[in-house]
Amino acid sequence: MVKSMPTIEFIDVTNRDGEQTARISLSKLQKTVINWLLDEMGVYQSEMGFPLNPHERGYINANVDLTQDDSENGPLMKRIQLSGWSRAVAGDVEKALSQTKIRHLNLSISTSEQMLTWKFRGKFSKEDIIKMMVDSVTAAKQGGAITAGVNAEDASRTDLGFLIEFAQAGREAGADRFRYCDTLGHDDPMSISERVGTIAREAQIPIELHCHNDLGLAVANSVAGAVAVCEAGQDAFINTTVNGIGERAGNADLVSCILALKYSAKWGKTDYITPQIDLTKSWKIANYVANAFGVPIPINQPGVGANAFAHESGIHADGALKDRHNYELYDYEALGRGEKIEIPTGRVITTGAHGGASGLEYVYNQLDLGFADDEHMRETLQLCQIANLHNQAPLTREELWLIYHYPKQVRELLTVIL
Repeated sequence: MVKSMPTIEFIDVTNRDGEQTARISLSKLQKTVINWLLDEMGVYQSEMGFPLNPHERGYINANVDLTQDDSENGPLMKRIQLSGWSRAVAGDVEKALSQTKIRHLNLSISTSEQMLTWKFRGKFSKEDIIKMMVDSVTAAKQGGAITAGVNAEDASRTDLGFLIEFAQAGREAGADRFRYCDTLGHDDPMSISERVGTIAREAQIPIELHCHNDLGLAVANSVAGAVAVCEAGQDAFINTTVNGIGERAGNADLVSCILALKYSAKWGKTDYITPQIDLTKSWKIANYVANAFGVPIPINQPGVGANAFAHESGIHADGALKDRHNYELYDYEALGRGEKIEIPTGRVITTGAHGGASGLEYVYNQLDLGFADDEHMRETLQLCQIANLHNQAPLTREELWLIYHYPKQVRELLTVIL
């Protein structure tokens, strides 16, 4: 079936760019649950981590297995692609592909004069940068990569002519996408639209928008740029993180980008957004990620913040009660909100690093799950103990369910070998 028009897909980088944020981190089990929830939401790809890092390998391989039908439960993740980030260095790419099961890669190298002069200290010319990128794409495709994207770090401060040359060379070498990185959040909606629209037309390659929020424009820049790419005839991909978590002031928030493409005055009428996106999963994933990082959702966060549908002003309350659309642009049910949250005030039984058999059985009974035999129970208890040590937090329903149904993969992702 031939597509009638370009589309906008989402490549979430919570487990890579988000997780490398200063002062916060995720366990491998938490990163796995995030991949699973992104898949449920219809996200195209998760940039899940760094395949060259030894402590990522078990997690990466186990997650790739969870996308394949190799267990009695079938694949946990049905649609999502799992990708890894690598420097655009052929040797790094070869190791990433030989040491892990990852088969989707994003290959990154700096392109701006600032970076060439002050990061690389004049060691590489522009010609060297293109050669390194081309060599890394060649290594990826020869090594079995299904897709390879080429990332221009600091693209927003890079000469436009050089970006076009870089993207064209990547396409000719076999790259599937060009990632335009607004690494310092330098662009605005007009500048990024003009630049990526030109690159899309000249280089004839799909484009990813990777925008940071240093000026508070990451969502606007991402959506404006993606629409411009589609209008130039190419597919667009928006890099996001859940709740906008990321380096310095953060990245483009996943839910906010979706809302902008569905409900804003102009972009909401473009119909470029992929139909696979399920916005009703927003509340669940936003809260899981907030709890996993230990970073609360801001009260005024679009869609999922505590005040996103709260009204106190008499005029606003009266208007919302008469017709919600007087003061609500979209329905809270569209984001999976509306259910009451019950908090137990009596006895609470948990399972974790110090848990035992009776407590474990009680906890799993609350999930309507029982154990086949004593061996099954003992294996699950051990994995729950280790997972709790990794998380340093109580195990969630999603984590408990995952441990129960996919013990082999959970054991692998919890195992770190250096």
